[in-house]
Amino acid sequence: MILVDPPAWPAHDTLWSHLVSDHSLAELHDFAAALGIGRRAFDLDHYDIPASRHGDAIAAGATPLGGGELTRRLIGSGLRVRGRDRAVLKDLRRRWLRLRPDDHATVDDLLVRWREPHRTYHGPTHLAETLAALDRLTGDGAVPTGDRDAAELALWFHDAVHDGDTPADEEASADLALRVLGDERVATLVLMTARHEPDQQDPASALVSDADLAILGADRGRYDEYTRQVRAEYATVPDERFRIGRRAVLEQLLGLPSLYATDRGRALWADRARENLHRELGALATG
Repeated sequence: MILVDPPAWPAHDTLWSHLVSDHSLAELHDFAAALGIGRRAFDLDHYDIPASRHGDAIAAGATPLGGGELTRRLIGSGLRVRGRDRAVLKDLRRRWLRLRPDDHATVDDLLVRWREPHRTYHGPTHLAETLAALDRLTGDGAVPTGDRDAAELALWFHDAVHDGDTPADEEASADLALRVLGDERVATLVLMTARHEPDQQDPASALVSDADLAILGADRGRYDEYTRQVRAEYATVPDERFRIGRRAVLEQLLGLPSLYATDRGRALWADRARENLHRELGALATG
């Protein structure tokens, strides 16, 4: 259902209403387009419409509600964007549209997926951090554009499906990438993140692996926050069972010939990553 609150928000010499859906962003975009409201008015979970269009929205079928009730309905739908996430999500959305101009439908779907409420670590900040890591890996301009773009698309999709089940999550994320993009290379890159064993024949594979693992080489404070976030995502798993599973993950990573597949990744993160991993293993051993 499309909902609209009274014009009560002042800006640019007029009052503005919020136009939302309590069902889906696709429904909201279709309604706004039929009203002639462009995408520039969309702000992650709502459209801002001027007071002069409030009556038009109601005449077109939007249900008028007070601001408080509209907010409650939006929260109940799962589409509400929390204030603390808005800046990150806006930056992510702008970045996607630079990569794929006018592909609003895909980025809207991806951002809804990335901010699912059960995600504590594998959320928008993780996506933003992996993309920032990719920038650091490719900042000298030596990586061909095709390889860089393929790596960036793979990072957008690599945790698009996340239910805490490896490799099923990666397989489902790869399938989603293939359905949406029709790009087998990107799907293969996504699938690689299940075990982080990059394909030596594809330069983008090393970039994706290193960007996803960059968190392991974070400073001590961020790494410890990351471990708490991961534990929160598995809050229903008993402590001993979690420790066993987590140790297996850390030992698998430490058993790789190299944590990072690129020279730049090794220079940036390898030493600190091994310190962090060994420190966490020690903490797990002492409970």
